[in-house]
Amino acid sequence: MSILRTEKLSLTYGKGTPFEKKAVNDVNIEINEGEVIGIIGHTGSGKSSLVQMLNGLFKPTEGTVYFDGQDIFANPKELRKIRFNIGLVFQYPENQLFEETVAKDIAFGPKNMGLSDAEINEKVKRAARFAGLREELLERSPFDLSGGEKRRAAIAGVIAMEPKVLILDEPTAGLDPLGKDVLLSQIEAYHKESGNTVLLVSHNMEDIARISDRVLVMNNSEMVMFDTPSNVFSRVSELKAIGLRIPEITEITLKLKDAGVPIPAGVLTVEDAFKELCKLINKGGNIDA
Repeated sequence: MSILRTEKLSLTYGKGTPFEKKAVNDVNIEINEGEVIGIIGHTGSGKSSLVQMLNGLFKPTEGTVYFDGQDIFANPKELRKIRFNIGLVFQYPENQLFEETVAKDIAFGPKNMGLSDAEINEKVKRAARFAGLREELLERSPFDLSGGEKRRAAIAGVIAMEPKVLILDEPTAGLDPLGKDVLLSQIEAYHKESGNTVLLVSHNMEDIARISDRVLVMNNSEMVMFDTPSNVFSRVSELKAIGLRIPEITEITLKLKDAGVPIPAGVLTVEDAFKELCKLINKGGNIDA
């Protein structure tokens, strides 16, 4: 069952002026409940503009966004409720932390939902756990946290509203490799436990390949692919032509395949490559190429 759907979705900045620019052009997608959707594209391809329309932050110039079958812009007074259900975490969200304690920052959204103190407290603790924040950090100032902890605190603030759809715009940007792995693992754990829909915008192809059910590719304001990670990343020449790369392990296994190693196409992670190579070794396969 679809939870998000768009019809002929377009957004033009500065329409009717000399600075007119088409940011998103005629995007038609259908996203199912519980899916993880990876969104990739070069800088300026329209990724961020697209997800900000899905959240209701930007109103499309043309077309429609449907959430649970309802046009989200049909009643402007209901947009606030829509944003509780479609949570958007901006790139570098830690820059938006402002409260005196982590707990108060996470509680900001639930308070605006008109919940009781007991409900807010429960949501704060649950969101902190989902985001991988230790309980003892909740009474500290968010500005005393490490970079990765700040990022998780900011994400927890959106998770605390318990949105049906969680949109993350470059959530691992600027983090060191360990911080990236920890945060991505927390996102995976959140999705597994909540079963909610997750949209992940990223330049990191390994991240996208690791957790996505389907991958949406944007280029020059248009959707050019929307398919499984295996099918998308098998279109190597097309991706490279629009300035994107494939996961490094996929590139390595394709080179092995070209060299005569009987490894299947569509290997997307190191774990999958290891399993396939172990199968070949156990069967006495040739991997000397």
